[in-house]
Amino acid sequence: MAKTIFLVDDSTTILLSVSSILGKAGYAVEKAANAEEALRKFNSGVKVDLLITDLNMPGMNGIELIKKVRSLTAYRFLPILFLTTESQQSRKAEAKAAGASGWIVKPATADDLLNTIKLVLK
Repeated sequence: MAKTIFLVDDSTTILLSVSSILGKAGYAVEKAANAEEALRKFNSGVKVDLLITDLNMPGMNGIELIKKVRSLTAYRFLPILFLTTESQQSRKAEAKAAGASGWIVKPATADDLLNTIKLVLK
């Protein structure tokens, strides 16, 4: 059974390109264009194996989303990756404190992305 990866990004281009990479690698993909939409799906009990979220989005940002997802019992141990243009150590520390499992800096190659996913989905 394919693992399901939940992708949250306000960039349609990123959603399409990353979904395509994940789909070709055999993953099922759930998508949301912002944190609020993602949270609605989490609250309705979406079944996913990994969350990949952007950091900078209009409205709720990725760190706020992670904190909210971590507060939901069913997703307390869900692996979460950040996919972002930010590479500052302080932002990484903030994301880790919120509950992020890892960090991928955009633009990431398909190999970088898939290798990181394999690491966290072990």
